Amino acid sequence: MQPIPTLLTTLLLLPLVLPGQPQLIRGVPGSMDEDGICHCVVYLPNNAIYLQQLEKLQSTAQELMDKYEQELSRVSEYASAIEDQENQILEMNSALKSRDPTFLASSYDFPAFDLLRLELEGAQELVAQLKTKGRVSGVRDLLHELQSQVANASLTLKLLADSDKHSFRALRQEVDVLESRLHECEREKEQEETSIHPDPPLSPGSCAHGGLQKVSRPLVVQLNWRGFSYKAGAWGRDSAPSPASSLYWVAPLRADGRYFDYYRLHKSYDDLVLLKNYEQWKMGYGDGSGNTVYKNFMYFNYYGTDEMAKVDLSSNSLVLRRPLPGATYNNRFSYAGVPWKDLDFASDEKGLWVLYATEESKGNLVVSLLNASTLEVEKTWRTSQYKPALSGAFMACGVLYALRSLSTRQEEIFYAFDTTTGQELQLSILLDKMLETLQGINYCPLDHKLYVYNDGYLVNYDLSFVTLKSRPLAKRPSGTPAPPKAVKRKASRT
Repeated sequence: MQPIPTLLTTLLLLPLVLPGQPQLIRGVPGSMDEDGICHCVVYLPNNAIYLQQLEKLQSTAQELMDKYEQELSRVSEYASAIEDQENQILEMNSALKSRDPTFLASSYDFPAFDLLRLELEGAQELVAQLKTKGRVSGVRDLLHELQSQVANASLTLKLLADSDKHSFRALRQEVDVLESRLHECEREKEQEETSIHPDPPLSPGSCAHGGLQKVSRPLVVQLNWRGFSYKAGAWGRDSAPSPASSLYWVAPLRADGRYFDYYRLHKSYDDLVLLKNYEQWKMGYGDGSGNTVYKNFMYFNYYGTDEMAKVDLSSNSLVLRRPLPGATYNNRFSYAGVPWKDLDFASDEKGLWVLYATEESKGNLVVSLLNASTLEVEKTWRTSQYKPALSGAFMACGVLYALRSLSTRQEEIFYAFDTTTGQELQLSILLDKMLETLQGINYCPLDHKLYVYNDGYLVNYDLSFVTLKSRPLAKRPSGTPAPPKAVKRKASRT
């Protein structure tokens, strides 16, 4: 394209030198400088009429040049927009290629890419025409056509970007489904191998293992003795019974899901299943489903307080109440979907525990080892897990295991905290459930079972642990916060 000054001079002089017009101007030979610019002198007639025409022509030419510059600026903006769209598509395709290289090759066989190529080629041709034309007439039409071409290309790019996004989402969903099926197949394979080559059973109360490995499918024992309306509650087996008996207990809450007033005791599993030879007691001051039974005593949260309560099951008599220092209560930090479980008692091979949260911990789960006789806190650990984000927890061999809900039919034991070493572990152990909510979870070290109160039904699970000859569980991943430290408490008497 000619330089703007040269083009403007041509426009100014054009009407005066057209064929058939009187030759009113006269030129003289000019010269060219080192930069290739031509210098010459033009003698114009001293006529006011022609000078007015020239001024008007100059004004019109200036307006045309301004509009021309505006259109070129728009072309530049459209080109920048196209470049941005291309970069977005390249990034998206890079992400797709990282998931499935074959998908990337097939995704560019669509007709939309041919259309995009034609649009861009048309735009390039128009730009070439603008560069080669030396006259202003027709430039506006070309710019409008170029604008239309660029707009079509931009729209095509947007459609392609949306198509890639949808394809990427569909691909991710398909991969997630396949991964889920793979995990299920691996789980079934492990169960099949275990049934063929079972590990030697752990002796009652033994911690000679490397931590929890897997959980069996649920075994539904029966509906609780008060009926289907009593969805909340707890049940289990005394984790340290006398040698002469094996005590089972069932404690449904009222239909409101909070008040604990009745419980039953069974001296054997057969009596529990057949609903015979039981003792039924009324108590009337329990709060929530965090009960557990340890050495023939039941431990629970005293109603509406931060106090721990201890009942002698031989006589159904309240023998001790003691506040739990710093513990929140009245549903302040309960588990997800399980209200009023502020104090969650647990027992295992190491003794009696209580799981709770404090304002100081900002709602994170706190673990305390209790003196079973006095209910004094002997040692405390603070974890990194927000208690209301968990669906439940239990203790086994001094290790805290936390659960979260994956769906209405499956839970995941995803986190463990070893109070002996202070290590936090990331797990992924699936636990199937019959109904949606696990109201009460109790572990018994005598038979290594979980006793779960599942929306009114009594369910248990067999736990399998890593044998010592197998590889132990992975330690805390690098980059995670340092494990919580134990906090010793000085014993005090009331």
